[in-house]
Amino acid sequence: MYKVYNMNSVKIEGINIQWFGNSGFLLEGNGKKIYIDPYQIGAEPAFDDRADILLITHEHFDHCSPEDIRKVRRSDTTTLIPESCSLEFRGDARRVAEGDVLADGLEIKGVRIDVVPAYNLDKPYHPRELGVGYIVELGGLRIYHAGDCDFFPEMEDIRADIALLPIGGTYTMDEEEAARAAAAISPKVVIPMHYGSEGIDGDPEKFKAFVNSKNPDINVIILDV
Repeated sequence: MYKVYNMNSVKIEGINIQWFGNSGFLLEGNGKKIYIDPYQIGAEPAFDDRADILLITHEHFDHCSPEDIRKVRRSDTTTLIPESCSLEFRGDARRVAEGDVLADGLEIKGVRIDVVPAYNLDKPYHPRELGVGYIVELGGLRIYHAGDCDFFPEMEDIRADIALLPIGGTYTMDEEEAARAAAAISPKVVIPMHYGSEGIDGDPEKFKAFVNSKNPDINVIILDV
């Protein structure tokens, strides 16, 4: 059902998910390319491989990277960016905040996108007003990108087929807390993110073991870069 390519991408029910490291992803399906928090993506993609839609979760440098944003945007790219982010964009750029479209969602270029909360409970790094998470409906799948966050109460209400969850600790959930979040969401697949860079030491295998102990029906897919 799930085919991993080159260790950094996986195809799930016709949707290709590529991980760039940290919290950066490319979702491809139904003729659309959706980049989320691109950071250190390497070479500039060919024009046809650039973003139809670009989603930014918050303004921290490893999520809202001007260099990487420049690489993936086209003149017709639609960008969603939190109100708190100071970076200015030309073209179709829309400021969003959790709650603005939480009830009804947005439809952009045939893709439904829900803007959801993303915040820390007991850490100072990500107050509620700083950033957001996104749920992208693509090819019949609901794909949840949590942004930088802890396991906050509203996460109990999130329903997704695929969850992209931070596990690095320090600034976000650690492996055990992220596994509790995964169990609450109960997706078909969970992919760990936001680990492996300087100061972020999360262990994806440890996360997988925690998830398996809580709900063995959840498939944990560990990607590499």
